[in-house]
Amino acid sequence: MGLITHVDRSADPILTRIVNEDHVPWYKKPNLRILYLLLFPVCMGVEMTSGFDSQIINAVQLVGPWQTYFHTPTGSLKGIIAASYSLGAICALPFVPLINDRFGRRWCIMFGSIVMVVGSFLQGFANGSTAAMYIVARLFLGFGIPFAIIAGSSLLGELAHPKERPIMTSLFNVSWFIGSILAAAITFGTQQIKSDWSWRIPSLLQLVPSLVQVIFVFMVPESPRFLVSKDQHEKALEILVKYHGEGDPNSEFVRAEMAQIQSTIAIELDMSKQSWADMVRTAGMRRRVLIGSLLGLFTQWSGNTLISYYLNDLLVLMGYTDPNFKGKLNVGLTCWSLVCGVAVALVVKKFRRRTMYLVCTCSLLCVYVGWTISMERFLTTKASVAAKLTIFFIFAYSPCYNIGYNALTYTYLVELFPYAQRARGIAIFQFFGRGAGFFTTFVNPIGLGNIKWRWLLTYCCWIAFEIVVVYLLFPETSGRTLEELAFLFEDKELSDRSNMAVEKQLHRDDDTKGDDTTHAEIVHNPKSLV
Repeated sequence: MGLITHVDRSADPILTRIVNEDHVPWYKKPNLRILYLLLFPVCMGVEMTSGFDSQIINAVQLVGPWQTYFHTPTGSLKGIIAASYSLGAICALPFVPLINDRFGRRWCIMFGSIVMVVGSFLQGFANGSTAAMYIVARLFLGFGIPFAIIAGSSLLGELAHPKERPIMTSLFNVSWFIGSILAAAITFGTQQIKSDWSWRIPSLLQLVPSLVQVIFVFMVPESPRFLVSKDQHEKALEILVKYHGEGDPNSEFVRAEMAQIQSTIAIELDMSKQSWADMVRTAGMRRRVLIGSLLGLFTQWSGNTLISYYLNDLLVLMGYTDPNFKGKLNVGLTCWSLVCGVAVALVVKKFRRRTMYLVCTCSLLCVYVGWTISMERFLTTKASVAAKLTIFFIFAYSPCYNIGYNALTYTYLVELFPYAQRARGIAIFQFFGRGAGFFTTFVNPIGLGNIKWRWLLTYCCWIAFEIVVVYLLFPETSGRTLEELAFLFEDKELSDRSNMAVEKQLHRDDDTKGDDTTHAEIVHNPKSLV
């Protein structure tokens, strides 16, 4: 894996060089430390909700009373129970940017969290053996999650200090495993209850992460970039001074960062109508949309939904039917995934994005080929060693997937889309990801039931296609601030205009150095900077 190099068509990294000169770790900065501690429940807690749901629909299938209550759903019914979550998310996506860009990141998180609390109640108290109310509850849960995910990932990337931003946004997706572990452990414990409460209790507890977001969301500041876009420059500067400058209004970095944000957003808004048409107006935006769409497909069509939603079916095919064994393996696999995800997130700054994606896709292909062969051998020969080897490949899948599709997903999306189109860009990613998730969760039980191990061959072919796409299409984005990447595919003259504003601010600092009255300039008309 290669070391970071500059991005050819992004802005000259003036601000990045200032960031690299800061050698004080975040935990020695009191204000920044408090900010990160608050961002954990507010933003990363969003992915905990998502992980909780993905795991719970997998874990409750291991619980006898759930199977009895819903008359052991199979085929298309089992598929729609799992896929309804993704279907609800797809229905929400057109509305997310409207709330996110008009009312701000925090209100968008609040709205999504409240919807998910309602969905959790409906899921926990679902009645009727036809599973209709259970499916409706999952539609509610799915409808709420995109509001929180899109706003949470944006807020995290826009509030974090540029030095820690790649790690913070990588940990955002990793927190999915925390929710997943909680769901697996809770369901493993409640499966000892010989009644419907063995699955109702975990279903109700799904509301806890969303309640945490409701409680804490207004304890964190709003995105400075959102405030600048609404001409609230003083508030934006106050936030940057407090958290990125540790209360120092004369911080060279904060003033340069503020100038860069103001000038870049001014250029973006001048070029943008902040509508869906912006996503296809220029060649650069069309390429971003293509990459975001494909990334959405790749994160869900790389075989992960097979493990997340249908581990029970896989284990039964391999001859493992003991609920206690399957429950322990489920918890162990989820804990292993968390370890892999955190490890990759903590080293994400050391490697290039393209390199990590290529290593991810190539290693996934190797795992799936091995998995397919071992599964075929067991189903043909019933050799126990082949069954154990299949479990090995299921565990080996996690670090391979985490290298790219978990750790980098939101880091890459936040870097790829400029501020004015960021919410819509992530919404497009979510649309294709949720659509792919809906499709795979619906067809996986059908494919496994009808063609057994041959179903894995479809994933082998698709992952091979992913390798080609990543190599040919994905740009490098590492080693830059968000504003330095804003015009990655556009005319370099635009990034030069943004750079000029930063240089003017730095030169002004040099001219006024030593003057105690020096202060960060607030530009009420950002276009004057460019």
